[in-house]
Amino acid sequence: MFRRAFWFTAGAAAGVWATTKVNRKLKQLTPESLAAQAADKAIETGHRLKDFALDVRAGMLQREAELGEALGLQAPVDDRALPAPRRSAALEPGAHHPDRRDPHHPRTHHSYNRNEDH
Repeated sequence: MFRRAFWFTAGAAAGVWATTKVNRKLKQLTPESLAAQAADKAIETGHRLKDFALDVRAGMLQREAELGEALGLQAPVDDRALPAPRRSAALEPGAHHPDRRDPHHPRTHHSYNRNEDH
């Protein structure tokens, strides 16, 4: 009697375990879950690329400093010796900029389609 009860309980537990395992796997394979997994991988890859770029930048700065020291280019920069920055006329308020739309100026529309016959 106890042997039958043991095997019945073991079979029921195995069935519950297998059903739970299959349902979890099915939920992982839904389109929404796959999209979320892909997005997570893309974000992780982006972070790794950013870290790599920062490492490369740090290495560049270090090597540039080493080369500057070896070549004796470490002279301090005197800010007073530099001329004041000039403002572009296009940035002045009220100035006409060629990219701004003027309703009174006739413009021709140019297509940027490379497949179009010219």
